[in-house]
Amino acid sequence: MAGRRFIVEADGGSRGNPGPAGYGAVVRDGDTGQIIAEDAEFIGHATNNVAEYKGLIAGLKAARKIDPDASVDVRMDSKLVVEQMSGRWKIKHPDMQPLAAEARTILPRGQVKYTWIPRERNKDADRLANEAMDAGKAGRAWEPKARAVPAAPAAPVAEPPLEKAAPKAGWAAPADLGTPTTFVLLRHGETALTPEKRFSGSGGSDPELSEKGRWQAERAAEALVARGSIQAVVSSPMLRTRQTAETVATRLGLEVRYEEGLREVDFGDWEGLTFAEVQERHPEDLSAWLGSAKAKPTGSSESFTTLTHRAGVARDKILARYPGKTVLVVSHVSPIKTLVRLALGAPPDSLYRMELSAASLCAVQYYADGNASLRLLNDTGHLR
Repeated sequence: MAGRRFIVEADGGSRGNPGPAGYGAVVRDGDTGQIIAEDAEFIGHATNNVAEYKGLIAGLKAARKIDPDASVDVRMDSKLVVEQMSGRWKIKHPDMQPLAAEARTILPRGQVKYTWIPRERNKDADRLANEAMDAGKAGRAWEPKARAVPAAPAAPVAEPPLEKAAPKAGWAAPADLGTPTTFVLLRHGETALTPEKRFSGSGGSDPELSEKGRWQAERAAEALVARGSIQAVVSSPMLRTRQTAETVATRLGLEVRYEEGLREVDFGDWEGLTFAEVQERHPEDLSAWLGSAKAKPTGSSESFTTLTHRAGVARDKILARYPGKTVLVVSHVSPIKTLVRLALGAPPDSLYRMELSAASLCAVQYYADGNASLRLLNDTGHLR
């Protein structure tokens, strides 16, 4: 089931710029416009821009706490923050770079869009920022005030036109977006568990590549050397992905960088079992897991919702490190499917409608405006 729709309004202020500063943020229900969460804080001596970024971070965290699957429309009267977070303006100031990086890790990139609004339409966030600065001046922490709750839901908030609509990736994408960052997504080669279709996540035995898996890694390496465009290699730290990535990287003359967020999901008590065995031993848990991205395998601490967040964070870290580059990303079935799903803006249950063979290749391009384009899915031509 798709997540809810939220509107986050955020603002920050500084009395002196720089001077005593604070931020405010509200989360609204996207259908009714009613405020469902608010936050504010006095942050000491800072600039307006730093306070605005702090407000954005607080608003995104508040939305994630309510529903990590929600789609979020961030609305701010800061042209700077909106344009920088949309990828249209570069972030040059060293104080804002880490704040922008933190904001990007809170929710997956495809779930958040940014809209500029005039100051008079951002009154609630501005009010909260001033309340926080007043509290700081008085030497106390901001506390939410009791506010009247309307007897009936507020009228829906009309969607304002985007000041500059984000272009769709694909045929209509303008030519001035620059070189996209390309992820070539490689699933690891076979292990002993793969042909038997046994659950093999990050909570099990961490098997090595089988003889066939090593052969598949070599064939993938040949294909990627022939491709000739790979500029970096990033891999899950699990043994089967390390072995696959190192086989390819050696042929390419590149080093492997490991990213924890690319590891497979933890399947808990299902590790090493076939689907039929799980259905026999844990039928209710399996049914719940197939019905909701928030459900977890028996004995696991991870759902597909959890995976979506960490895979999105891993993606954004790679995008920040290798802008405009072609990066080989070596991972597992679930993280690769999740990255494809996010690129397409598809619902969580689309994961069950994708097939990824061992050592298969996918490719996704990411553009400066935040859009993505799926270029390849489950290519196994190099294994024939």
